[in-house]
Amino acid sequence: MHLPPLIKLKKVRLPGFHLLLASTLLALGLTGCSTTYNKEAMDSPTQGAIPELPRIAVGDTVTVTLTGIPVELPPYVKPITDDGTITLPDVGRIQAAGKTPGELETDIHDLYVPKIYTHLGVTVITASENRVYFVRGEVKSPGRLVYVGPTTVTKAITSAGDFTDFANRAKVYLIRSNGKRFKLDCDKILNGEAPDPPVYPGDQITVKRRIL
Repeated sequence: MHLPPLIKLKKVRLPGFHLLLASTLLALGLTGCSTTYNKEAMDSPTQGAIPELPRIAVGDTVTVTLTGIPVELPPYVKPITDDGTITLPDVGRIQAAGKTPGELETDIHDLYVPKIYTHLGVTVITASENRVYFVRGEVKSPGRLVYVGPTTVTKAITSAGDFTDFANRAKVYLIRSNGKRFKLDCDKILNGEAPDPPVYPGDQITVKRRIL
């Protein structure tokens, strides 16, 4: 009995064919690994992340310019008050703290248009050079610190090198940019017995020296 030609072919040893097949499978395997790696890199949540825009804070000063209206008006230079607002003609108080300049531009535009003006261009500029606060007195590195985001009195003191050995932690003063003055006990704050007040641009913190 003769086997069909197809079955005979299975008995033929083709070392060159096996070598070619192994090389092809290896290449496919490497390609698959490379594809998986690139996909993971592109799917990474931090890949190409857009940095968050700085937000307006109490103590900042913003310049609001209105354009495209019948009567040209000078820019309004407005400090952000303790309640986080600014006041503009005809629309009154507007919440500004916590918003980006672009968000504030949109809010101002929607308050004026179409109730007061038909067309209006709004530009809000934040004076970033004012985004600093000061820590003075019995801290290891007193001076001016850049306000990079929400912080508190105890965190600000830590950023200034922490208390010196002569600091009176129960006699710390927080002075707002508008002149308001608050006496704080940082021992109580650190023990959770008192709130840790926020610090805003333009504020000053003074740590008094204890009496030996």
